[in-house]
Amino acid sequence: MNSTPASSGNRWGIALAGVIVMICLGSVYSWSIFTNSLIAGFNWSTQTATIPFELAVFFIGIGAVFGGRWQDRVGPRTVTIVGAVIWGVGVLLAGLGTQSLGSWWLDITYGIIGGFGNGMAYVTPVAMVTKWFPERRGLGSGMVVMGFGLGAFIYNQIVTRLAIYGAAAKPALKFVTSRADAIKTGGTFDPSSYLLSADAVHGVMTIFIVSGIVFLIIGGLCAMLLKNPPEGYSVGGATAAATAHTSSYTPGEALRTPQLYGLWLLLFLNVTAGIFVISNAVPMISQFSGAGAATAALWYGFIAIFNGLGRFFWGSISDRIGRAMAYTAMYVVQIVIFLIVGHLAGLAGVLICFAIILLCYGGGFGVMPSFNADMFGTKYMGQIYGYILTAWGVGGVVGPFVAGFVQDRTGSYAGGLVWIAGMLVIAAVIPFFIKKPAAQPTAVSATP
Repeated sequence: MNSTPASSGNRWGIALAGVIVMICLGSVYSWSIFTNSLIAGFNWSTQTATIPFELAVFFIGIGAVFGGRWQDRVGPRTVTIVGAVIWGVGVLLAGLGTQSLGSWWLDITYGIIGGFGNGMAYVTPVAMVTKWFPERRGLGSGMVVMGFGLGAFIYNQIVTRLAIYGAAAKPALKFVTSRADAIKTGGTFDPSSYLLSADAVHGVMTIFIVSGIVFLIIGGLCAMLLKNPPEGYSVGGATAAATAHTSSYTPGEALRTPQLYGLWLLLFLNVTAGIFVISNAVPMISQFSGAGAATAALWYGFIAIFNGLGRFFWGSISDRIGRAMAYTAMYVVQIVIFLIVGHLAGLAGVLICFAIILLCYGGGFGVMPSFNADMFGTKYMGQIYGYILTAWGVGGVVGPFVAGFVQDRTGSYAGGLVWIAGMLVIAAVIPFFIKKPAAQPTAVSATP
């Protein structure tokens, strides 16, 4: 017996709750607004200041595997509540101890603990919404993951307007700029002359504390509204349960297909390119355009919305042109942008290029859930998509590492741009080799 959306629950309301959870999680992409302050507050290298972000993204992938497997058994609500609370606690603890304990504490709390919880909470709304929107998977999953991209936009708009943020950001830019000039010219640099005051550093840590409390409360409350559709749920001529049971691969079966690794590679390459920029977006904008840190942070806060819009835009487009073609289009666009952004002069041109990169980066996450469902079905999507999301974790380490490595040794991020463009040339042809595997009619009785 089929049921309608009206009788089985308001799918739009459930999706909205998922979006709000994702907004709390997506604040992780705001990391670059703190990079300069951490460098100048503790005399860290660029790589040291980005390691917590790298770890967070890596453990998002690990948390997604754990959360995906768990939610396939108990549903999305419990897993998302636990994940949102762990994410909030990780950020809170980072603010409480980093100033006295140093970088290792920030790595463990924000990076490992927070990232793991973030991944647990991320995978469950994505897997859930593809079941509520069986007739338009790209639109449904794109809508929910759009919230993740919007998280950085909303968070940046709030934080960069705080007085305690500005008190650290302005002198931090002077520290970073002076050190970069010394690297380029071979001169000397005395960090003691530019280090932030203890009060300024305390202000930054206070932002982490308050943020953690907000994330665990709002994220946890909205997670309580999440649930899967009932058995037999149908809308627009598509039946989620029927599709899941007649054509779904089990996790073990999916791991034995080349398609799974092809999707993993697509996401990895897109993440590596995008997080190369996102991890150090504010200092990159300052460097390429000549704008001050506060100005760069403010404008990056505005264009961060494209990370969210890209998830919805490309997810919806993929329903029409196909998942493979959508990925190729995103790669081709990024190739052009990475080749020209380092040669532009002026803030407007740099911001436009960064907005396009964010649009395509977000698009990769908007298309991948439906790509996964098309290939392997939705019955075990939580766990299978969790496997694919480990590509996010690995790419989240590689991209920032390359950016920090290039900056620390050359005094400029520009040297890494052509390498990223070259990588994307290879990536653009991969989607054409990923074909849908044969259906698994016996999967209904299989175990994961």
